[in-house]
Amino acid sequence: MLNFVAEMQAQLILFISGGGSNARQIIRYFKGNERVKVVGVLSSKANLEMEKFCVEQQLHFYNLQGKDFTSYLEISQELHASWVILAGFLKKVPTELIAAFPERIINVHPALLPNYGGPGMYGQHVHLAVSAAKEAFSGISIHLVNEEFDKGKLLFQHAVALTPNSTAAEIEQKVRALEIQHFAPDLEAYISSVTK
Repeated sequence: MLNFVAEMQAQLILFISGGGSNARQIIRYFKGNERVKVVGVLSSKANLEMEKFCVEQQLHFYNLQGKDFTSYLEISQELHASWVILAGFLKKVPTELIAAFPERIINVHPALLPNYGGPGMYGQHVHLAVSAAKEAFSGISIHLVNEEFDKGKLLFQHAVALTPNSTAAEIEQKVRALEIQHFAPDLEAYISSVTK
């Protein structure tokens, strides 16, 4: 049984695979928030820097390298998470986890979906494809997660103009800035809108 405060709060658990810059920003953003709280970070690989940050923030951190999704689900439930946030998480979320958190798993994708989404389209792969296509814009798409890669309901998009010869590294820098600026406030806006 959850306590009363936990029932009133949206409890976020963050899944990461990379350095954790998005996760750090989300943790800072929601620190002290009475309606939305981060309860832990699950990483698909070792990340000593993020682990140290979580200790400083008095947050649970789990290195789940080599573990299957049973561990992700069990820990999420132990921490009474009500939302799963994919903050640079590169594994495909299985049906069991989606069923446990229906319409409550949110991802940020580093492109303007439906373009440059799907299997294998993550991180540098996306930015290289956008650069090769000489796109005028890129950006971020914040969406719900379903059984198909990058096909869940679109919640928010933010675009940034590109120069004709933008490199993948330049695009990544601009897109990362959008993630840091918008992901946490958009999470708050969406979660607040559905948990009133």
